[in-house]
Amino acid sequence: MGMSTQRIRTIYTISLVILDAFLVAVAFVLAYQLRVLIDWPEPLANSVPLTAYTGLLTVQVISIVVALFFYRQYYIPRAVSRVDQFYYVFAAVSIGTLVAVAISTFLFKSDRVILDYPRAMIIYAWVLTIVLLVIGRVAHQMLRSALRNRGWGKDRVIVVGTGDMAQVVVQRILRSPYLGYELLVVVNGAQGVSEIAGLPVLGTPEDLPTLIDRLGLDEVIIAMPEKGHRETVRVISYCERGRVSIKIFPDVFQFVTSQASIDELGGLPLLSVRDYALRGYLLIFKRLMDMVGAAIGLVVLSPLMMLIAVAIKFESPGPVFFVQERMGLDAKPFRMIKFRSMRRDAERYGPGWTTDNDPRQTRLGTFIRKIEADELPNLINVLLGEMSLVGPRPEQAHYVEQFRQTVPRYMDRHQEKGGMTGWAQVNGLRGDTSSAERTKYDLWYMENWSILLDIKIILRTFWQIIERKSRKEPLPESMQEIRPSDATSLSSQD
Repeated sequence: MGMSTQRIRTIYTISLVILDAFLVAVAFVLAYQLRVLIDWPEPLANSVPLTAYTGLLTVQVISIVVALFFYRQYYIPRAVSRVDQFYYVFAAVSIGTLVAVAISTFLFKSDRVILDYPRAMIIYAWVLTIVLLVIGRVAHQMLRSALRNRGWGKDRVIVVGTGDMAQVVVQRILRSPYLGYELLVVVNGAQGVSEIAGLPVLGTPEDLPTLIDRLGLDEVIIAMPEKGHRETVRVISYCERGRVSIKIFPDVFQFVTSQASIDELGGLPLLSVRDYALRGYLLIFKRLMDMVGAAIGLVVLSPLMMLIAVAIKFESPGPVFFVQERMGLDAKPFRMIKFRSMRRDAERYGPGWTTDNDPRQTRLGTFIRKIEADELPNLINVLLGEMSLVGPRPEQAHYVEQFRQTVPRYMDRHQEKGGMTGWAQVNGLRGDTSSAERTKYDLWYMENWSILLDIKIILRTFWQIIERKSRKEPLPESMQEIRPSDATSLSSQD
């Protein structure tokens, strides 16, 4: 039998600590060389050999590694956000550097080295440490992914349940090999299902102790919120007989109250399960970000938008823009602007969800929808204050009326402006996916909003667009034929 997953994780953690310590030391040495070579902010008066800084270097390495430890940066997650990684490295290095300077000043106060410690060198070391640690951690993650693809450190896992939520979990694991799971089977949570996504469904929860031993499982994911808490507790009791990690997919209440906190009413404790993050001055910050982002986007993307507009006119008769009434903040209607991606008569039998390979789409429309360029005119709505860059995706009025009858707390999502992209969209819930699932993600976003979360969603949106665009999609003929001089003919066409 090969090395255990737990031992491999321990090796990953130790190697990451060693890598960080090495890179902090390299950054310190490079900072010293830069200060010697660059006369900024003024020429170096008293040059001290590098070996004299050994004590300061040791304090710097220990302080930053300890700061990273307190920021939980030596816990190896399955997937890591680049934005979060940069944020935590930035914070840990900043605090670690300040602590190192304070400790060094105390420990070496009578030493000539601390008296001649160049301030510019501190700044160089701070910047270089952040850059090197981020690069090093990305490289470490890439190495872990490569080893996982060869079978190193993969967790053997099964999913308990065959309902809608279990199928969502199975599909997510199969589509996300970077998570490091080896999904073996699905344990039956309901009768009459023989397979899910090509995986066999076998046994019952009572068979879990045998399956855990026989398959050598590392983790069990229980995804059957529809069965209720009592059944979930029963399944957990079967899993506890083996040495496995147990994870539970939450029900609706748990999902939207993950940030529940204790409040008080005249000394009486209250559980706060609904406290929206977007309040007061935070709304001003979000609006400023929307205005700046929309203005920059319209200026930078205006050549592309002009090219798409001309291509639409060349390909099919009809207007360039598709303007449709959607429900926005406080369920008030507004007219959302998009590039037309369908034939002019696409809704003659009434509105409907757009699906993959929708026959109503034009060839150009299929292409611009794939790269989400059809939504670029939404920037106008954002600039006018009708939408936000990030938020729940706005729906048509008749869909809102349908969903409010069947989806719990659906109307709560209208307490924020609709967004060009959102937490649900970057997690794969687009188009005709479950409205109940999208609502859960929208509510979580509203209750956990931060500027960092918005930035993360925007960056993930760009990355997903690049990934879709890189799948070798041929450029539509209508865009291949456009010449720069054709742009002037747009105004003369109907």
